Order: sequence, then structure tokens, then C-alpha cells
Amino acid sequence: MTWLFAALALVVATAGLLRWRRPAWYWLTFGVTLAALRVLVRYASVMEACGLTVPPSRWRLRLARLTNRPVPESRPPRILRLQPTRTGLVLRLKLRPGQDAFDVAASCDRLRHSFALYGVTSRELRSGVVEVRMTGYDVLKRVQMPTRADTAPMRVPVALREDGGVHYRDFRAVPHALTIGATESGKSVYQRNLVAALAPQHVALVGIDCKQGVELFPLARRFSALADNPDTAAELLDALVAHMEEVYQLIRAEQRITADVPDAEIAADIWDLPEEVRPVPIVVLVDEVAELALSTKKNDPRRDRIVKALVRLAQLGRAAGIYLEICGQRFGSELGDGITMLRAQLTGRTAHRVNDETSAKMAFGDISPDAVLAAIQIPTDTPGVAIAGDSTGGWTRIRAPHTSLRQAVNTCNRHADLTPDLAALAPFRPALDIPAPADAPGIESIPATA
Repeated sequence: MTWLFAALALVVATAGLLRWRRPAWYWLTFGVTLAALRVLVRYASVMEACGLTVPPSRWRLRLARLTNRPVPESRPPRILRLQPTRTGLVLRLKLRPGQDAFDVAASCDRLRHSFALYGVTSRELRSGVVEVRMTGYDVLKRVQMPTRADTAPMRVPVALREDGGVHYRDFRAVPHALTIGATESGKSVYQRNLVAALAPQHVALVGIDCKQGVELFPLARRFSALADNPDTAAELLDALVAHMEEVYQLIRAEQRITADVPDAEIAADIWDLPEEVRPVPIVVLVDEVAELALSTKKNDPRRDRIVKALVRLAQLGRAAGIYLEICGQRFGSELGDGITMLRAQLTGRTAHRVNDETSAKMAFGDISPDAVLAAIQIPTDTPGVAIAGDSTGGWTRIRAPHTSLRQAVNTCNRHADLTPDLAALAPFRPALDIPAPADAPGIESIPATA
């Protein structure tokens, strides 16, 4: 018995230490089993307490009356599947007649307390089926991306969601996006993750960094074009607009609108073209949009030229394979004419910590008031935490893994041979002056000039 108590004390001490220092390890070793048992044992009573049960049907009441049996109890949603994951549990429920997915969503906070888990979210998979995702610990406190991700062309993982899932940036589904955030909020790290994830793909990266290139020019070896001042940016955007028009001419020539061509093979964008003639897609990253839109002059032709080009790319660039990723601290009407029109074209929205409610409303005011409230509640001691949403009104809390500038530079250098050389962007290709030390070839810093 002494050895038994000693072993039990050792297990309890180990579990407590893991829960304190390594919550992910604790969840995989002890937490997932305890949480699954707790959910199964408490399920019926918790559902009844949360008002997620329905009274027995008439035929069941009549049958009980005819057979002189007790009145049947109210029934909770039926469990279709309980699946453990590396961060929590996934509970799939079949709703009873008369129940709605909104009822489950409204009870998520009560379910979190009742099942003693860290977080609970729900979403409707199809009519009558709801998926409840429960996390066993704070997955955003120490972000660990899964080793396997469901990547695809123009679809890359950039962050971890609060429910333990991976947040993807899918350019084909959401062509253009806006990212805002205050200084030291993690906006630059999010951008580095995006560039590092796109580096291994067959895509042309175009950067506009008017902070004298301090953010994007270290990654210059993987960029097809870079601009570090508004004058060069205006010329670069004009070149992109001209390239977009050429791509549309190519699509027109390759549409193949004949009677013997199936409807699905008629080309309407670059992804409908044969692979041998398909132009390379382009991702345009703007590091600070205010430096492009602000001007000391009342009527600045250069500023109007830049905004007009950005609006045209946002409105017409998707079919030509040109995607915008615009970052800034603020994105409001005070930046001048045309800014609100540009913002309306940016479907994806990501807001890091902001300094005021107005900045959050610039991103989510026309989408979801709840997302605005969540954005202004991000604490200052959690850089990288952000609220991601889109025009559908859905939103989630995410956090990108910390990627240093050195790690991003190494990734871009490793995939520098994939950098497309586009004729339209050749004048803006960064000129690289790369030293080659014998002790560390291929990972050195890259001074670049436009």
C-alpha cells in the first residue's frame, strides 16, 4: 500500500507540474481523458441546466400513459461524435426538433463553466447538426503550429485560432485583406509569417514599404518588386495596373467560347487558363498605407494617383491574379478621398491591438459589433493576438507564432530561386548586394536597393 500511495502521489505531482509548466503535454497525457469523462457524465444535466433540452413528444407521453410508466424526461441533443484533438475536444450534436443552432451558440459560455474547460465555440455544419469545439487550455498563450497543415496553392497557414484550429490566408477565397494594429501589436510579425508561408509557393511577391524599407527589404531576395518611397510606389502601382490589363487580354484570347467547349472550361480568370499559359499570381504587400495616402498638399496628384491605382487593383485584380494585403495603424476617412472605397473592397479583416475604439470600427464597424468589442479588449502584454473576420460577420481570435526577422530572411533566401522575373516589374526588381562569407553561406542579411 505504501508503494501504491507513493506512485499515486507521483502521478498527481507530475500532472500538476505539467498543467502549470506544459499545459499542452498535460492535456495529451491526463487532461483529454478527464475532460471526455466529465463531458459524458455531466452532459444530460448540463444540457438541461442550459435550456438545451426539449420536452418529450406527444406520442411518448401517450405511450407512457397507456403503459402506466413514468413521464419521460426532456431530451438533450444527441451526441453524434466526441473526438479528442491535440488542444481539446470536438463534440458533434444532432439537434432535436424545435432547437436552433443559435441556442447552442448562446450557451457556449455556460458550457465552458459547466464542463470546466478553457473555451467553447460552436458552428452549424448543416441543418440540424452543430459542432462544438472545446479547448482544454489557453492555446494562444504559447502558439505551437501543427506540423501538418492543409495547404494549397495561394492558401497558407498564418496563425492559430483560439479553438485550436489553424487560421489560413486563402487568397482565392478572400482576394484582398486589411490588417490594422497599433505599434508593437504584432502586425509586423503577422506580415513576416505571411511572407515566409508564401515563399515556397509559385507566386510573385511585390512589396511597398515606405518606412525606408526596414520591414520588407531584408526579405528582398524573394520579392519580384519593391518600393521604399511614395514616388516609386506610384510608378510600381501603375505598372501593376498595366500588367493587369495585359492579363485580361490574355484571358480574352484564351476563353475558348465555342459550342464544343464545356461551360466549366470557359476561362474567366487566370485559374481557368491552361497551366502552360497561366500568368504567375501576384501578392502585393503594403506595409503602411498611411504613408501612401497622407500628403502635405491639399490636392496632391501623386497621392490621388496612388489611391486610384489601389482601388482599381482591388476592384479588378482578382481575376488577373493580383491580390492585395494592406497593413496600417489606422484606415479611416481622414486619410483622404477614395480610402473608404478602397476599404470596402478589402474582404478579409484582421485587427491587432488598437489604441482606440474608432480604429477597431474602421476594420469591423461594418461587419460585427462583437468583433469591435473583442478588438479593443486585447491586452498590451499579448503581442500577436488579433481578431480575424470577413464580410460574412464571422470572427475569431487568433495569434501568429513569433517569427524573428532572421527566420523570415532565412526562409526567403532558401526559396530565392522561386522568385519570378516579370518583365512588367523588372524596373522595380531589388538590386541585391550579397556578401558570401565562408562560414554561413545562404543565410546572411541582404542589403537591398530599389
